[in-house]
Amino acid sequence: MSNRPQHEQWLLDITSIPTAAGKEQRVIRWIERWVADRPDLKLTTDPAGNLVISRLATPDSRLPPLFITAHLDHPAFVIERFLSPISLQLSFRGGVNNPYFTNAPIVLFTKEDKPIRATITSTQAKEPWRECTADVAGPADAEQLAVGDIGRWDVGDAHTDGDIIYTHACDDLSAVAAALSTMDELLKLPAADVGHVHILFTRAEEVGFIGAIAACRDKTMPEYARVLALENSRSFPHDSPIGAGPIVRVGDRISTFSPALTAACAKVADDLVKKNTPETPHPFKYQRKLMSGGACEASCFCAYGYEATCLCLPLGNYHNMANLEKTSASDPEAIANARCGPEYVSLTDYHNLITLLIACATNLTAAESPLVLMDKLYTTRGHVLTT
Repeated sequence: MSNRPQHEQWLLDITSIPTAAGKEQRVIRWIERWVADRPDLKLTTDPAGNLVISRLATPDSRLPPLFITAHLDHPAFVIERFLSPISLQLSFRGGVNNPYFTNAPIVLFTKEDKPIRATITSTQAKEPWRECTADVAGPADAEQLAVGDIGRWDVGDAHTDGDIIYTHACDDLSAVAAALSTMDELLKLPAADVGHVHILFTRAEEVGFIGAIAACRDKTMPEYARVLALENSRSFPHDSPIGAGPIVRVGDRISTFSPALTAACAKVADDLVKKNTPETPHPFKYQRKLMSGGACEASCFCAYGYEATCLCLPLGNYHNMANLEKTSASDPEAIANARCGPEYVSLTDYHNLITLLIACATNLTAAESPLVLMDKLYTTRGHVLTT
């Protein structure tokens, strides 16, 4: 790819945008501007407000359409009401462990995107989501805010350090950036070489796949579509390390994904690895893992009968929870000092995910059935049973 600097800039820009489940408008506006600059693309919305990006010129193809999906939200705060001149009641839409809320610094955003800093003063787990109270510095700050405004953890500015990008919301906005970068590269290819490739951006994933469920119920994608759901999944250093490549994810804590499509993606990845040489400037590498620590939209799509699988980036500080391994293990010192921090992913993994998506868009065919392999083995080696 010749456009790596641009892809990285989109990654920085998009992952810095405040977003929350049901409050994804800022990211949507960024995408609308991006599509408007590309007359060969069209943007539509379904009844739930999910976005679909398609190429205007698509050839006839015997293969089913391919949908690359990612979600537009991230765990975040939403102002529900004002309790006093400086105190606000917030809902937290997403999953973060209890210790991280204690006296936590957060940033709220006005309609004009002015940041207003606040501190969490209490929290209580409720349904359908956690309830918090927070104080701002003074009434002048509170007067600039309104019910429905959103907030996020105060983790500093997005930046890169070597191969790592530290930012507000990799999950799942780095996947949004990867999907758009992929489509941008595909536009450089003849439509006949790409086929029916679309992007589906879903809303409100962090509160239970709500946008994805709506897309399935509304038939936003044809029932015969193949779906590559993009995610950022918690990295475990000894099993799914950051920097070891994007992950062909075979399943999550809810389900295993469509075996044939997962195998087809893995074959495309294997073919990319085979093309590496000592002179390759950016060697391709990938991982194949279950990633059972969480759930993703691929399980939703599979539940509704789609052929679906997941490609994901190994993620550090999952849901902004720094030092998560120790706080999850009930380490007293870690719990006492729990603070949210920036999420982070590897830029090399990000670029390799784009490479893999481009290859899937142009080379993904039906994977050979495991039964074919079994028959070959029996034909060539079955004689051991009688000799």
